[in-house]
Amino acid sequence: MRVLIVSSPGIGHVFPMVSLAWAVRAAGHDVLVATTGQALAAADAGLHTVDIAPGFSFETNMRDAAARHPHLMALARGGLTDPRQVVELFGVVTRPLVPAVLAAAERWRPDLIVHSPTDGGALLAAARLGVPVVHHGFGFFSAGPVAQAMRENMADVYAEHGLTSGATRSVTLDVAPPSMLAEPDDFGWAMRYVPYNGGGVLPDWLAQDTGGRPRIAVTLGTVAPRVTGLGPVERLLAVAPRVDAEFVLALGGADLSGFGELPANVHAVDWIPLGPLASTCAAVIHHGGAGTTLTVLDAGVPQLVLPSGADRHINARAVAARGAGLAATDEDLDVALVEQLLGDDKLRTAAQEVRAEMAAMPAPATLVPRLVELAG
Repeated sequence: MRVLIVSSPGIGHVFPMVSLAWAVRAAGHDVLVATTGQALAAADAGLHTVDIAPGFSFETNMRDAAARHPHLMALARGGLTDPRQVVELFGVVTRPLVPAVLAAAERWRPDLIVHSPTDGGALLAAARLGVPVVHHGFGFFSAGPVAQAMRENMADVYAEHGLTSGATRSVTLDVAPPSMLAEPDDFGWAMRYVPYNGGGVLPDWLAQDTGGRPRIAVTLGTVAPRVTGLGPVERLLAVAPRVDAEFVLALGGADLSGFGELPANVHAVDWIPLGPLASTCAAVIHHGGAGTTLTVLDAGVPQLVLPSGADRHINARAVAARGAGLAATDEDLDVALVEQLLGDDKLRTAAQEVRAEMAAMPAPATLVPRLVELAG
């Protein structure tokens, strides 16, 4: 079986598909990832990857889109609240990539296409080649309705290519725990979210005893620091000295020189996979990216979500509604909020319940035979 994985040009969209790609490869099938921009990081996961748009810049694309669709960009910065808004925004991003996706699919001739639901080109490719498509979720809204909304959003592009309908066979694959999934798709498959945040040699201090002092990881993901800046870091640095905890700033090597000398209980790290870090923490404070949120849930620790735009408000609401953490604004960040995050046993209990729920979901390897059957 030949499987083509098509991702929108973002790490947060391609990383959730890595575990399934590994499972398919381990079963002896061929896998190719077709994407561009930051999502080319899939190659670092040992996956064969093609750049469908060399030189593509997400930032440049978004600036151009902002000039043409200012209301969408204002919405993205303020925070999307509905999956259909996500589709409207990413429709602008994926439309220019459709010809490249079609070309890659026609060259490779897959038996099955797996795609992030905000990528519209894969839908056209599956329809043109007559192969089934899997809508692979990456957050807390079901991938099926999102893919259908993308199909409707791109009706004019379908018409341009002489297509009147989508793939004849499709399946939704959702990775969010069922108790937190919005708009569940009755015809979808559930798959356990296996965190992949990049590889790396783990530092010795990660395994060292903290002496009973709780450790709190702070991360803003890969996109937010470039788009909205370092956000709550300054406020956190003012709060940290008054909290009896060790804070780890996992900001991907962001320049912190403007903040002066860090408090004694705060240290910054250049890069470390979030999964291993979160598993040593009592709590995590972050920006609300879907991959970050799911990775922390997999670790079973409470989280404080400070959403900074895009779909992060959707993710923050899901966490707060399940009781596995808190959702707040940057301005809300104070000593009392951090102490609540550390001291509220209900948050920890709910986080551990979600962790158990995720662990009971079907592992990626168990779905491979079903993919083979789907591919026919």
